[in-house]
Amino acid sequence: MSGGGPGGPMMRRPGGPPGPGAMAPEKPKAFAPALRRLASRLVPERWQITTVFVLGSISVFFAVLGPMLLGQATNVVFTGFLGNQIPAGLTKDQAVAALNAAGDTGQAGLISSMPVSPGVGVDFTQLGRILALVTIVYLLSSAFMWMQAYLMAGVTQRTMYRLREEVDAKLARLPLSYYDRHSRGDLLSRVTNDIDNVSMTLQQALTQTITSLLTVIGVLAMMVWISPILALISLLTVPLSFFVTIAVARKAQPHFSQQWRWTGKLNGHVEEMYSGHELVKVYGHRSQAIAEFNDANERMYEASFKAQFLSGIAQPAMLMISNLNYVLIAVIGGLRVSTGAISLGDVQAFIQYSRQFTMPITQLAGIINLLQSGLASAERVFQVLDEEEEIPDSSTPSTIAVPRGRVDFQDVSFRYSNDIPLIEGLDLHVDPGEVVAIVGHTGAGKTTLVNLLMRFYELRSGRILLDGVDIRELTRDELRSTFGMVLQDAWLFTGTIRENIAYGSLGATNAEIEEAAKAAYVDRLVRTLPLGYETRLDGESSNVSAGERQLLTIARAFLADPAILILDEATSAVDTRTEVLVQEAMARLRHGKTAFVIAHRLSTIRDADTILVLDRGRIVEQGSHEELMEAGGAYHALYASQFESAIDDVA
Repeated sequence: MSGGGPGGPMMRRPGGPPGPGAMAPEKPKAFAPALRRLASRLVPERWQITTVFVLGSISVFFAVLGPMLLGQATNVVFTGFLGNQIPAGLTKDQAVAALNAAGDTGQAGLISSMPVSPGVGVDFTQLGRILALVTIVYLLSSAFMWMQAYLMAGVTQRTMYRLREEVDAKLARLPLSYYDRHSRGDLLSRVTNDIDNVSMTLQQALTQTITSLLTVIGVLAMMVWISPILALISLLTVPLSFFVTIAVARKAQPHFSQQWRWTGKLNGHVEEMYSGHELVKVYGHRSQAIAEFNDANERMYEASFKAQFLSGIAQPAMLMISNLNYVLIAVIGGLRVSTGAISLGDVQAFIQYSRQFTMPITQLAGIINLLQSGLASAERVFQVLDEEEEIPDSSTPSTIAVPRGRVDFQDVSFRYSNDIPLIEGLDLHVDPGEVVAIVGHTGAGKTTLVNLLMRFYELRSGRILLDGVDIRELTRDELRSTFGMVLQDAWLFTGTIRENIAYGSLGATNAEIEEAAKAAYVDRLVRTLPLGYETRLDGESSNVSAGERQLLTIARAFLADPAILILDEATSAVDTRTEVLVQEAMARLRHGKTAFVIAHRLSTIRDADTILVLDRGRIVEQGSHEELMEAGGAYHALYASQFESAIDDVA
């Protein structure tokens, strides 16, 4: 028999993803709220972001200055080339007049518009100075850009540090019912993959956005200064660029939502199948598990492909618009150079500026892609932060100086769902030091009773008193510090055996740890291991047996020495001989302490002071083993059915 109620810390139901075909397509969501909330996370970094903006402005200033200087270098080379074509001894005006007389008005206009010296070639000294200045300008631009990236990395990581702290604190405040409703894989995906994706988005998108916007402004100013007509031609492509970007973003956004949603579902399925891989194989569900994985993987592939493909259209579309702009500027600029309306160097600089002008717009299109993915992840993280929390602890909590272990249930009612009652009007009094065994059929409410006592769930009505104090007046930490738990499913974390036992009392000495291990009859087993108490357990504790894991959790409870013990068939995983020894040890552990024992094998609770028989959340019988057997009621029937089954098995 198992505890009642749908999951809980005592017994949890799996919360894996649904089977194939169960997931309905998610409707597109408005991401403006997520963007505002993400931006609000950056408020503590406003001064650093201001500095990033200033550094970006300086970097862009030098980057924008470069093409203009290169244009001057081109003019030096071109004027030197033209000067070599004119015989020495002529003045510039004489050369222009001769060309006009010969009917070559185009070249005459070109020479008249430029500082040409007849017979004088390229001034390599001036050219060298300009190129050296260009080198310095680009080095300074790169240096300020590096400083900008360095500061932005700090801004991003500090912001993510605070977000992870907030999520971790939130997870500690969420009620157990939240974990019952969500698979561990999906939750882990939200607090790892999604936060990492948000971090990448902030790091890249914010820096590129600042740089791109500043570049657009700076380049546009230089383009207008060089040639307002050519600048107007470049500006004509901007509305078309934004139209393409917005259209693609609207199409891609729903698929980004599905991509990250199915990422969480796929992680949940993999985590669940991995943790239960032995049972999956034993019960022949390997093919079904693979089919469910393939279905989730296929849906994730489809969503990811559509999201990346649609968002990827933006950049080549922007590149095509940029190339059209380049062609127009090259043709019109060439015509104006031929008429002397503009210098060749200025046209070269303008072409570079046109590239610089369209490049940040193209980058902004790529940022839209990145931002959509990041905001989809941010929304999933914010969903966790927005979940309803446990009822806060009292602002003026009561305290129990020395817990004695008296427990009273007074007219307690509870149900997991509004339409299905579980516990109704339960009354129970337990004196300090009493051993209370709880028995009943599956779903009777055994585990739920203990979950309510630990305040993992909140009561619908009634109250529970601990040493005369309502448990809602105590902080949860103080309430739970009075309990020690040994569950049927032993939980050990990655670490040494010594660390796992010491989890029950973090300040315990090595001698106290080893004494607790001896009391739980696990010391001898530990010392047979090559590293003894320093043996490191892996995540699944696969390097020790199930029985040894259970004994280690019992040693942990010995070390904690709590006022109240909760035992959920704590010896179910050990052999018969060890069970006898552990039962004796636990009898010593229970001495003077209140104990609640969730019993599955009724033979283990014959010595309990009080046995509660639950049926649908109600105590239908209560008394000692002898009293209940003499009554011949529900307990007698349960007891007889177990032993009749055992006799049948022997026969």
